[in-house]
Amino acid sequence: ILPSSLQRILLFFPDPWHKKRHHKRRIVQSDFVQAAAAALIPGGLLHCATDWPDYADWMLDHIEPDNRFCNVAGHRQVSEKPTWRPTTRFEKRGQRLGHPVSDFVFERTATA
Repeated sequence: ILPSSLQRILLFFPDPWHKKRHHKRRIVQSDFVQAAAAALIPGGLLHCATDWPDYADWMLDHIEPDNRFCNVAGHRQVSEKPTWRPTTRFEKRGQRLGHPVSDFVFERTATA
């Protein structure tokens, strides 16, 4: 992927790897945040969604501190689910189990 070539990156319901010893396998890590920041144009969006509260916190902990991203909803806030976002089978399963769904939209800032 060329630098500054994407307008949007969508990450919907990635495997939460809920056991602590498996957290190293989660897709949202510092390397992913670095790659997403490099690939997005300024003003581009990184949209993440999960039904695991622990992973939602993890996403915020890994993405919000990076000054190349700004949480569109506000610091540590959840965005409304956009009407265009499909409901995935993982989301449906989470809803059946009573898991809260969190959507986060981060805008790529012009900060280098």
